[in-house]
Amino acid sequence: MAGVLRLPSGRLVRGRGLRRPLPEGPLPVFGLYLLGREPSPVSWEARWLRWPDFWLPSDRAAAGDALREAWERTETERVEIACGGGRGRTGTALACLAVLDGVPSHEAVAYVRRHYAPHAVETPWQRRFVTRFQ
Repeated sequence: MAGVLRLPSGRLVRGRGLRRPLPEGPLPVFGLYLLGREPSPVSWEARWLRWPDFWLPSDRAAAGDALREAWERTETERVEIACGGGRGRTGTALACLAVLDGVPSHEAVAYVRRHYAPHAVETPWQRRFVTRFQ
C-alpha cells in the first residue's frame, strides 16, 4: 500500500501527507498528526502533536510519549502518522519509530529514506532529532 513503512520487526505504519486525499484501503485505528495547528477531526482515534512545518515538536517530552504510543499500537492496530506534505515531520517521526523498533539511531534516517520516501526528514535539525532520539 502507498506510504506504508515496514519496520524491521514486521510492524507496519502508514505515513502520509494530509494535503493529499486519503489513500484507498482500510482506515487507521489510530492517527498521530504532526501539525502547527489542530487538525480537522477524523472518524478514528487521533492524537495531535504541535509540530510546525520544517521544525521540531514544540514539546519534546510529549513527542516522545506520542511516538512511543504510536509504535506500541503498531503491534496490533493500523496506525498512520501524517503531516501536511508527508515527508519532513512524518519522515522524522517514522525514523524515530524505526529507532524504537531497533534500528540504530544513526541509521534510521537512511532506513526511512530507503523504505518510505527518498526525501524524508528534510532538515538538519530533524536529522539531529532522530540521532538523539531514544
